[in-house]
Amino acid sequence: MAIRKADPVQLHVKSGDTVKVIAGDEKGKTGVIKSVNRVTQRVTVEGLNLVTKHNKPSAKSPQGGITKMEAPMHVSNVQAINPTTGERVRKGAAAAAAPAAPAKAKRASAKTA
Repeated sequence: MAIRKADPVQLHVKSGDTVKVIAGDEKGKTGVIKSVNRVTQRVTVEGLNLVTKHNKPSAKSPQGGITKMEAPMHVSNVQAINPTTGERVRKGAAAAAAPAAPAKAKRASAKTA
């Protein structure tokens, strides 16, 4: 039996958006999204969620060492914000708040009994 890959999901943020972390160790901090993985629903935020990576010596880096790098976090832990005002942005809320176009009146049917 083959393992089926999950389908990509549409998310409320994209690369380059300014976001605020609303849950976890980095709660309250803001940053810019570097990358988005739609299959695993994770985002990498610039300068946040740093983890320590131990690098083994190799031909590329003969010294090896310990480096800090950003780890991805779940998209539910971030919220898009307006970079100028700092207020939260709910994408699609503006469309829902706008008044709908007036409905067209139905035509009378040619078949009237």
